[in-house]
Amino acid sequence: MDFEYVRPSEIEKRSFEIIQDELGRRELADDIKPIVMRVIHTTADFDYYDNMCFSENVVPYAVDVLKKGAVIVTDTNMARSGINKKALERLGCEAVCFMADGDVAESAEKNGTTRATASVDKASELKKPVIYAVGNAPTALIRLYEHITQGTFVPELIIGVPVGFVNVVQSKNLIMQTDVPYIVARGRKGGSTVATAICNALLYMAK
Repeated sequence: MDFEYVRPSEIEKRSFEIIQDELGRRELADDIKPIVMRVIHTTADFDYYDNMCFSENVVPYAVDVLKKGAVIVTDTNMARSGINKKALERLGCEAVCFMADGDVAESAEKNGTTRATASVDKASELKKPVIYAVGNAPTALIRLYEHITQGTFVPELIIGVPVGFVNVVQSKNLIMQTDVPYIVARGRKGGSTVATAICNALLYMAK
């Protein structure tokens, strides 16, 4: 088997070239292309070309929110740890995850909810613009929907890409019914790495 020699510093560039070649004549709008391409790069799954859903003008809006300094709240520490720290710092942003916090665990046990639900409630108390990135827990999206409809917490942007089978599709559809700007991976596919890829794509566009 013949291997293609690629310098380590050029692997990502070469990967994006391969993705573009395999997409062929399929086109993407200029604003969403960096996001879809990075998600495909992360997953090696071209289904995301069709699965990614964007609310109107969400990308320039999200970039503007990041430039003003926002808090990205994730539903897993894996997603938080993968978000580019230098890009966050340059923009005066931060990324947090409340899932392992003691008060979140106590609230979830007291109220009979998931930690993801309790994390949303904790995020509702933040005093900065919030981008909420969900890659694992549909219950987080459901709780976000409840807050939005009640007017108690409205994030600037919701990234809804949980993966799985139980309430995943339904929770994504709920978010797409709201007036809140969103980036959603329709269907069962998604995950923490997809949430991270979307966050990083937006950060790179903003800087």
